[in-house]
Amino acid sequence: MAVAIQTSQNVLLEYEPASIGDRILATLLDYFVFLGWIIFTVALPLSGLKMNLGTFYYLLVVVLPIFVYDFICEWFLNGQSVGKLALNIRVVMLDGSQPGIGAYLLRWLMRLVDTRILNGLVAVIAIAANGKGQRIGDLAAGTTVVKLTAKVALHQVLYNTLPEGYVPQFTEARQLIDRDIRIIREVLRQGQPEAVDRTANKVKAVMAVTSDLSARQFLQTVLNDYQFLALQE
Repeated sequence: MAVAIQTSQNVLLEYEPASIGDRILATLLDYFVFLGWIIFTVALPLSGLKMNLGTFYYLLVVVLPIFVYDFICEWFLNGQSVGKLALNIRVVMLDGSQPGIGAYLLRWLMRLVDTRILNGLVAVIAIAANGKGQRIGDLAAGTTVVKLTAKVALHQVLYNTLPEGYVPQFTEARQLIDRDIRIIREVLRQGQPEAVDRTANKVKAVMAVTSDLSARQFLQTVLNDYQFLALQE
C-alpha cells in the first residue's frame, strides 16, 4: 500500500512505506553499530590499557551516545540512521515537508516507549495496523518511514543534454527553487495525469506564465530552462 503525501504545492505524491521487515532489519543493523561502539569504548581500552573505567566514563562515553543515537543520526543524516541508510529507507513528514528537529525529537522520545521499553511489540502492532507505516512516535510527530527510489546516475537526475544554442522559453523558471524542481521531476517520473496537470497549473501560477504546451511538455521545458539558467549563473 502506498502512502499518499500532500505537498505544500498541493501535489499528491505516493511513496511505498518501509515494510516491518525493513524497519526491523534496519534496527538490528543499528544494534550492530551499538555493539561496535561498546567494543571500541569498553573492550579495547580494558584489554589494551589494563585500567578500570569509572562510572562517569561509562555513562558519558559508552551509554550516552547509544542513548541519543537515533535522534542524532536522524537529525544530521536527513532522517536516516546507519541501518536506514543500508536499507535505503528514510523518515519523511506526511505533509511532504522536511522533518524538523521537533519531529525527530518527538520520534526519539516515543521510541523509548514503543521500541525500547516494550521491546518493539507496540511499534510492530502500530505499523501493521495503521496502513501508513507509522509507529506511535510517527503518529505523534506526523511522520512515516518510506522506501527511497532507486538511485540513478547524476546526469539522469540533474542534467538533460540540451542542444547547442539552446534558448530558454520561460526565463521565469529562475523564480523556482530546488525543492520545486525535485517535485516536478518526481511528478513526471510517476506520470499520473492528474498530478501532472495540477503541477503544471501550479507552476504556471508561480511563474505567472501561460503556455499552449501540454502539461507534461510544459513541465519538461521548465526543467530544461531551469537547468540552462542555473548553469549560466
